[in-house]
Amino acid sequence: MVERSRFGVSEPRKSGPNEDKRPPMTSTELLVKGPVELDVQPGPRINWHVLIISAVIVLAFSVWAMTMPVYAEDTLHKVVTWIATNLGWYYVLTMTLVIVFVLWVALSKEGSVRLGPDHSRPQYNLFTWVAMLFAAGVGIDMLFYSVTGPITQYMAPPAATPESAAAAQDAVVWTMFHYGIAGWSVYALLGMAMGYFSYRWGMPLSIRAALYPLLGKRVRGALGDAIDVVTLVGTVFGVATSMGIGVVLLNVGFAWIFGLQEGLALQIALVVVAVVMTVAATTSGVDKGIRIISELNLWAAGAMMLYILITGETSFLLNALVENIGRFIVTFPERTLATFAYEADGAQWMAGWTLFFWAFWLAWGPFVGLFLARISRGRTLREFVIAAITAPVLCDFFIVSIFGNSALRKVLDGNTEFGQLAVDNPEHGWYALLEMFPGAPFLIGLATLSGLLFYLTSANSGAMVMSNFSSSIPDPSVDGAKWLRIFWALLTALLTVAMLMAGGVVTMEYATLIFALPVTVIVYLVMASFSKVLRMERSEREGQIMHRRSLAATGGHVPEKTWRQRLAQARSYPSKKSVAQFVDKVVVPALTDVASEFKQLGYPGGLTATANTETSITEHTLVVSLAGHRQFHYRVAAVEAPVPMFGGRGVQREIDVYYRLEVFTQTGSEGYDLMGLTQQQVINDVLDRYEAHLSFLQYSDENDYPSFLTPPPRTTGTIPTQPEDPEGPEGSHKS
Repeated sequence: MVERSRFGVSEPRKSGPNEDKRPPMTSTELLVKGPVELDVQPGPRINWHVLIISAVIVLAFSVWAMTMPVYAEDTLHKVVTWIATNLGWYYVLTMTLVIVFVLWVALSKEGSVRLGPDHSRPQYNLFTWVAMLFAAGVGIDMLFYSVTGPITQYMAPPAATPESAAAAQDAVVWTMFHYGIAGWSVYALLGMAMGYFSYRWGMPLSIRAALYPLLGKRVRGALGDAIDVVTLVGTVFGVATSMGIGVVLLNVGFAWIFGLQEGLALQIALVVVAVVMTVAATTSGVDKGIRIISELNLWAAGAMMLYILITGETSFLLNALVENIGRFIVTFPERTLATFAYEADGAQWMAGWTLFFWAFWLAWGPFVGLFLARISRGRTLREFVIAAITAPVLCDFFIVSIFGNSALRKVLDGNTEFGQLAVDNPEHGWYALLEMFPGAPFLIGLATLSGLLFYLTSANSGAMVMSNFSSSIPDPSVDGAKWLRIFWALLTALLTVAMLMAGGVVTMEYATLIFALPVTVIVYLVMASFSKVLRMERSEREGQIMHRRSLAATGGHVPEKTWRQRLAQARSYPSKKSVAQFVDKVVVPALTDVASEFKQLGYPGGLTATANTETSITEHTLVVSLAGHRQFHYRVAAVEAPVPMFGGRGVQREIDVYYRLEVFTQTGSEGYDLMGLTQQQVINDVLDRYEAHLSFLQYSDENDYPSFLTPPPRTTGTIPTQPEDPEGPEGSHKS
């Protein structure tokens, strides 16, 4: 802890016995101390505590459900009834706050912050990225509920007269609501949090790392293990529920096509198929084949929707789609906060529908969020959130509306027998709808293929994510051990079979609702942790703006160049050799003089040199430590850039790349090139940056935003006893 002065300089106070356990207070500690506190080691390694505890919980539940199926179903029903009656409001409030939080992030000034350094850019183009977003969050369960959901809400609505015009108007909208913005807001929250801390601050891609700013190095011990266990167990139950719903649905399709006997035996066989595909993908190196299957899945689903739209009642379906979307938008706030407290069976309806879906999305949140984070490096928070809650949601709406309104039209036309079948046996109701279209055998075959692809991709990707959650992996592009993926595929299959034996889809809904409850606590912690770091980002930005305004008053800018220097640089594409020579002759002497002057003035710190393996040009970092506050970093590093196809007179494209000498802070490049400056101009630029840093500290003090970063050191271990290490991880931070 520190006593801060008005000018951002402070004297440290004596630390208490638990001072070394406190969380970081601003952004530099996330970069300098985060990897150390999280005990990041090179290469993936198994987290045995998390693996064993999670596996025991899942295995114990599976054995209990298989050996005492009737008792298990009855017990789960009682627990769910209690939760729905007493905690339904809690689930509703949690999802509402998640939606508000992600929208606040997207619409605030911090929405321009990137998932990575400021100079990072997206890896995928917009179309490919949006398509991957959609593929990540769609499962076979959507096909299952797209028919039974609207029919049930028409024949047994929560707050309207059954089979009335009002019930018909809301029937499809309720299913759109359950597959809409709320679920994708959970995905967006956990995905952007994990991606932000991993790509911007060099931490592992995990929920544990996302809570580091709030809990400090406690996330490395038992508390962190408990967080990972809750995340992992919730994910296992979410994936097992999706697989269970899938085999119940596919069981009917395979029986229809191949004349097989419906029942538990065929369902178990389908579970075995998923395990075999996962093992094959893991041991035979056919992960690329799984990706091809995922793309084929989207094409198959699109073809199925188009076929139904064209061969069905096209005008009615399109009119209904537009009206459904309009009604969803108008009634969204009311539905989001609805608990049906005044309805006699409100708690029962909530448990079977809204609360189940909210629990389902919470259980799937870490799973889908991890995937979204991995494909979104370089995106701004605003891009990430807006895309996640719009593009995939519209695709979901299209699927639900086409299927739901096709089924609802049949019931409105008098086919009540089909309607009752869809309510009592949803899997048979779905295929019964397909049988009513022209070319039913073709459509049923296409629908079964689409469902099978949804099922297989969820099983395979689920096993991969579970292996990651039970490991410690510093590199976001690396996955857990292959044998671990096989282990989780087998254990998830066992859990799926156990829940099928203990009551089928209903038992799966009960288990998901129960085991997602602890995940809500993690969601609140993630929101608190993320908002804390965004306040740090705001204080830094405002401090920089203050300094830029002070420069604007005198007409200055950073750095100041003569017109001849600016013109010469516009025509210059320096080679690696010329940049290295400039560093030795100009940059190093300038930084050495500044470092020496700071030392004479009594500021701890210094100048360090670090080899850059990518460019082979040595990086130099000047660090000035201010007692109890954020260190000043000024790092000069060479960056490779493509030579443009145009240039000044006489410029010929003889090389493909050239090198820029850019200045970096903890959050990335400042965007300008030092090449061609004099030694005095480099010194002036360092001092300008230092004054900007002091402006940031002053703003932090005046607005009560902590600027202290480095926690009191440990007396043992690898952390230095004084915050004077001028390099830290910053020296090895790649540009």
